[in-house]
Amino acid sequence: MAIGLHGKYSIGVLLTFILLAAAMLYVFPVISMITGVKGITAFSFSLSRIVLWAILLMLFLYSHFVEKGSFLLKGEKKYSLAFRVKAMISLYLICAIGGAFLNVVLQLLVQEKMSEKLFDLTSIFRHNYFLIIFTCFTAGAVEEFLMRGYVQPRIEKIYNSPVLGIFISALLFGLLHSTYGTISQVIIPFFIGVVFAVFYKKYSNITILISCHFMIDFVSLMIMNSFDSKHLSVF
Repeated sequence: MAIGLHGKYSIGVLLTFILLAAAMLYVFPVISMITGVKGITAFSFSLSRIVLWAILLMLFLYSHFVEKGSFLLKGEKKYSLAFRVKAMISLYLICAIGGAFLNVVLQLLVQEKMSEKLFDLTSIFRHNYFLIIFTCFTAGAVEEFLMRGYVQPRIEKIYNSPVLGIFISALLFGLLHSTYGTISQVIIPFFIGVVFAVFYKKYSNITILISCHFMIDFVSLMIMNSFDSKHLSVF
């Protein structure tokens, strides 16, 4: 029996989550097995980012050959440079201030330590500006294209509910950060995911979100790059 378009959308959303979850959980063991490189190095981390681009390509091909439609269901609206700058600054401030507030609340409630995985990554980013830029661009482009561009509108179509599109895409976005091993690395990305999803629903512009996502990650990694690792837990 032929699968309807909503069924293809459902498979695509499930495929997105499975591929990203597999990459988060198994990419470094697989890279280590293939290359013989032990632990997380700048080389192995770069390869892991390339894997994310490969996943984006797979979903693009799925949308083209299986769904037989556009990868971005929502048409990309154009805005002036002034609007883009204002939107990026507003989104950044909302995410930074909201994320900081949530972090303080979580510290008061659970007093969790800094993510060990994030702590380990500080050494490979130290003064490696190419890796910082490549990592931030990959996160911004791949995660926004997949979570907001691909997953959100398909969930909305499947359930005929913009609210579920926003909530489920943000929830998946948060859960995919759970490999960092802390509650804050799920809650704060979930919050950012909601903010970004609401913006995407209202303004239908993925490039603004990619740019803002890049800026959030770039500032965070530059802070990691500038401070001694033993002081990073303050942030």
